[in-house]
Amino acid sequence: MNTIATTASATLGGLAGPPWGAGPPPHAPFAGVAMLLLTVLVIAIAVLVVSRRTGGRPPWARPTPEETARTVLAERFARGDIDAAEFLERAGALNWTPGADR
Repeated sequence: MNTIATTASATLGGLAGPPWGAGPPPHAPFAGVAMLLLTVLVIAIAVLVVSRRTGGRPPWARPTPEETARTVLAERFARGDIDAAEFLERAGALNWTPGADR
C-alpha cells in the first residue's frame, strides 16, 4: 500500500491542487470576456431574427399612429373605397403629402 501512495505522490509531483497553485487559472479573465461577447452575440442574433420577422423593424419600434393612419388611408384609396379628391383631403388633414418622404 505504501508503494501506491508513493507512486501517486510522485505522479502528482507532490501537489494536491491544480497546477497553477491556489489562485485562479491564468486564462480566467479571458474566459469572462469571451462569455460576455458570446452573450452579446446571441442577443444580437435574436434581435436580428425578430426584426426580420416584423418587417425589418426592431421589436421595440412600433409604427406611430400617424404611420398607421397613412397606411389605412392609402389602402382605402387603393381598394377604391374613396376617390382621389377625398384621399387628398384626408391626406392634408394628416399633414401628409402622398409620394413625399415622411
